[in-house]
Amino acid sequence: MTLPASFLRDAAHVIPAERRFDDATSTLAFGTDASFYRLIPKLVVRVESEDEVVALLKLAQRDRVPVTFRAAGTSLSGQAISDSVLIVLGDNWNGREIRGEGTQIRLQPGVIGAQANAWLAPYGRKIGPDPASINACKIGGIVANNASGMCCGTAQNTYHTLAGLRLVLADGTRLDSEDPTSVAAFEQSHPALLAELARLGRETRANTALAERIRHKYRLKNTTGLSLNALVDYDQPLDILQHLLVGSEGTLGFISAVTYDTVPDHPHKASALVVFPSVEICCRAVPVLKRQPVSAVELLDRRSMRSVQAMPGMPVWVSGLSDSACALLIESRAATQSLLHEQLAQIMASIAEFPVEQRVDFSEDPVVYNQLWKIRKDTFPAVGAVRQTGTTVIIEDVTFPVEQLAEGVNRLLQLFDKHHYAEAIIFGHALEGNLHFVFTQGFNSAAEIARYQAFMDDVAHLVAVEFGGSLKAEHGTGRNMAPFVELEWGSDAYRLMWALKRLLDPNGILNPGVVLSEDSDIHLKNLKPLPAADDIVDKCIECGFCEPVCPSKGLTLSPRQRIVMWRDIQARRRAGEDTRELLQNYQYQGIDTCAATGLCAQRCPVGINTGELVKKLRSQAAEHGKTADWLADHFSTALRGARLTLAAANGARKLLGAPRLARWSTRLKQASNGALPSWTPAMPQPLRPIPFNGASADARPRVVYLAACVSRVMGPAFADREQSSLLDKTRALLEKAGYQVIFPEQADSLCCGQPFASKGYAEQAEHKRQELIAALLQASRGGLDPIYCDTSPCTLRLVQDLGDTRLDLYDPVRFIRTHLLDRLTFTPQAEPIAVHVTCSTQHLGESQALIDLARRCSSNVVIPEGIHCCGFAGDKGFTTPELNAHALRSLKDAVQHCSEGISTSRTCEIGLSSHSGIDYHSLVYLVDRVTQAKATA
Repeated sequence: MTLPASFLRDAAHVIPAERRFDDATSTLAFGTDASFYRLIPKLVVRVESEDEVVALLKLAQRDRVPVTFRAAGTSLSGQAISDSVLIVLGDNWNGREIRGEGTQIRLQPGVIGAQANAWLAPYGRKIGPDPASINACKIGGIVANNASGMCCGTAQNTYHTLAGLRLVLADGTRLDSEDPTSVAAFEQSHPALLAELARLGRETRANTALAERIRHKYRLKNTTGLSLNALVDYDQPLDILQHLLVGSEGTLGFISAVTYDTVPDHPHKASALVVFPSVEICCRAVPVLKRQPVSAVELLDRRSMRSVQAMPGMPVWVSGLSDSACALLIESRAATQSLLHEQLAQIMASIAEFPVEQRVDFSEDPVVYNQLWKIRKDTFPAVGAVRQTGTTVIIEDVTFPVEQLAEGVNRLLQLFDKHHYAEAIIFGHALEGNLHFVFTQGFNSAAEIARYQAFMDDVAHLVAVEFGGSLKAEHGTGRNMAPFVELEWGSDAYRLMWALKRLLDPNGILNPGVVLSEDSDIHLKNLKPLPAADDIVDKCIECGFCEPVCPSKGLTLSPRQRIVMWRDIQARRRAGEDTRELLQNYQYQGIDTCAATGLCAQRCPVGINTGELVKKLRSQAAEHGKTADWLADHFSTALRGARLTLAAANGARKLLGAPRLARWSTRLKQASNGALPSWTPAMPQPLRPIPFNGASADARPRVVYLAACVSRVMGPAFADREQSSLLDKTRALLEKAGYQVIFPEQADSLCCGQPFASKGYAEQAEHKRQELIAALLQASRGGLDPIYCDTSPCTLRLVQDLGDTRLDLYDPVRFIRTHLLDRLTFTPQAEPIAVHVTCSTQHLGESQALIDLARRCSSNVVIPEGIHCCGFAGDKGFTTPELNAHALRSLKDAVQHCSEGISTSRTCEIGLSSHSGIDYHSLVYLVDRVTQAKATA
């Protein structure tokens, strides 16, 4: 199928070229979501406004072009992919309006769920849905899938907490249910549609058997098919319409805003893990707990606990549990601690009669609490981490009536054995009878596909027919369960769903094949290959959890997309295809624009650091080993060259003026094909080398000051109001606190190796690292003295794999909070301060500590939303400035009222200053400014 020329021509007038993608790299990259399906779109369009969506829908309607809407692409059932036109949300869908002290919130569909909760946190509120993917999934997908989660149940999902909806129908008509003018206009323009909705509602409510079936089905968690409960719960056609859109998975319209009635987010919580000797006993406790003040009850079968029992921090007794054991992870929350304690006593008393094999009693200790939830959260990635390369991880979610939960669990276990899924595990939201089961599946042969088909047929019959449950509790129908909707619902309800689909999308252009499909084998088609690519990334399940923290997402590729592309290139290479063009495209999109900071690993369920793959590829392509050797051996000479370069740039600025130099350097960069860096007003001035000073014979405690090479070379920018160097400022602060500052000998020849590692020269990088460690051991008297490193990326590189080496290494945040707080008196300033938490600070676990220190220094601290990595990445800000600019594209608006920004990386601060309109400095500048030495220091 090719797209009509008229559609392509007119779409080009609506969407600029830089937001339209039809090249092989981009379409393949967007051809995957978190499911096990792949469809390659003919065209990917990034939309930035509702007007653009309306215009595209009108064109699609005219030319009968199928379209699919996509927010984050974390969908598990194949509902966010297309082989036609994929409409992806851009940056400008992050609006919010908080109402009534947080009791309501209006959100655009591009808002990440966790961000909405962060906005509501000061009010003690949150949105009702709490899917496991809340840190990555967006509101558009949460509404379109009627997502729920561990604490949400059925009462707090989008359907039941919906206060208003703004939508665009398939014909391009807009409707805002909260705007009387919009409602009146819609009633004038679409009377027939509203009349038909009213009629279908009346007929459904009058059909006693069907109405009762619908009510019964939604007593359970259920996202199979369309939301027919709208027809029995409401009689006004506008209410029916907006509730039909919930859970419609983009098949009935586009959701451009939603208003939620929020729910309380109680601050006091505790969790317990109770292990029962059998599934039957465990499941008998669930209805009892359902009547207690619990916020979550998670079931884990013995297989799921076995999958995580060897992980660090797991209780030692987990490995000794009996084969029939089954556990409940119980959480309770309350507004006050005293009420929480009353609830905990009530809960434990209610299940006291049940025999218990092991248990961890209720704990409010965050360490214990988080460890218990880690057991639950690690089960899914544990299966993913041990799967064979080439197979995928499938997670299904079904609902059994709670009173039949034990039988349902045991019957599922029998199906695992029948179809030889020995690795499969079961866990889930027990209060709702909602079970997730995870298994690995290959799709590389007809036999494997047939095994999957037979298994799913048995599961569908077991859940939908024998138990009257839900085949999809919260992951959405997608194309995965579309063939089974009629089996679960019956012919009357199924015909009603088709009637609604044809009423709202008469030409079938909205996400065809999803939720409702006339193809009984659609769940067995377009299965996603996961070929071997590299051991570093072969465990990737393409969930997309990594994407929100990636600085290149939206500029080129995200970590998920880098892996998708590399898998495809390797598969084509093995098949003997010519991959030169793909490799050429991948060089820029996959390698050159990757910051390789590894934040993706923190979000990845299986811990994949895509940056490590990129570094490996850079290493394989590294062709200047002798040059790297020379630079490593003559590092002080290299630094002299860097100082001369900065001096020349500064001289050119004095001669030409900053505006003219900026213009000329941009032209030179373009003319040199990126070989020459761009000059910006934030470019540092050069610093002189550090004069080595020996230790003094005084009683002051010693600290070894490791100044990073960038700190030794790069002084303040010419226009910076702070003209003291980081070196001088740090030394002054340490001495103010009563320390004697010691520098390592021959400091200018030392380097942690990071510049070499980032370029792919691992051998030279490790040589410099070991050389520096030896110098630090000498300077610190064998590790006796603490070592202060003024740049967090260098600290991170040094502390990794230290082994038995006795070095007491600190980044600025950790040293200040552990060594200086009792030596300094803080007087907070009133001027607002912006805080940038660098990638290395996040890896070091000092993020919150940095924010806390900033709040000691200023009564007004701003943490810009959505900026996780600045994209400067060592020298990328000079060589690939578009990465830095893209990563910080929202920074200026977020910090426009701040007087200064702080961070812990000199190079990051260059990019931050360039794109914010304010000066960014190291944390020590702020701390020095607001502190005085205590008399006891």
